[in-house]
Amino acid sequence: MDRKSSFPARLASLRKWRGLSQLQLAAAADCSQRHISFLELGRTQPSREMMQRLSVALALSFRQSNDLLLAAGFAPIWSDTPFDAETLAPIRRALDFMLQQQEPYPAAVVDRRWNLLQANKGAVAMVEFLVGPLTSGAPINLADALVAPDVLRRYLTNWQEVVAYFVRSVEADAASDATKETAALRDRLLGYPGVQESLATPFAETVAAPILPMRFAKGEVTLELFTTLTILGMPQDAALQEIRIESFFPMNEATRQIFGRWATPEADAR
Repeated sequence: MDRKSSFPARLASLRKWRGLSQLQLAAAADCSQRHISFLELGRTQPSREMMQRLSVALALSFRQSNDLLLAAGFAPIWSDTPFDAETLAPIRRALDFMLQQQEPYPAAVVDRRWNLLQANKGAVAMVEFLVGPLTSGAPINLADALVAPDVLRRYLTNWQEVVAYFVRSVEADAASDATKETAALRDRLLGYPGVQESLATPFAETVAAPILPMRFAKGEVTLELFTTLTILGMPQDAALQEIRIESFFPMNEATRQIFGRWATPEADAR
């Protein structure tokens, strides 16, 4: 099946994924239910302007919008620029600035599927303390590092709680972007030992804290952190729309002091 002939099926799938009837989608896209029906049956070809209205009505990401345009035989609207491209140099500098401002606490830039793009010294110090020196140039996926049994798991004392929360967020991402790549990440995470059991654990009847911390322990060192996620404002590129900046903050004075010592050159780093 070529891209153009797959458009009717893709449109119907996206509509159902959003939980919309043909009438509801027609109202959101400012057209008739009959027109939506004809589009899904392949009896009518959409105009480029209608494609834009459908993308807005379905709340599609830039990447999804491009894919739907291609399926209908149109060129994509949104660029998808490699992160290391020269045109993104100002963006990388801004991200570097943000990461530096987070020192000595960890911060990292990741893509939609948690592939590491940039990290500050605090993040490198924490990971190297826990798991040893990083292999220069080797790709790192933070989702795998968190959920797999042989990386961070043995040091994360509340792994079951954290992984249940995290995997549910990846499941939501997979449902939201409906791409094979995010679905593959979800399935890979669900296949790791202990993940299904963590997801099946009932929620506590009462929640003791306003935010779920990550508690790491190695030897006599314990770290208690919470994280924030930041996105770029007003992106016009599919890859930039998907970027996230994850920043870690200490939950207590002991954790704050440990990161301060790691950032001091003359301190005993480990």
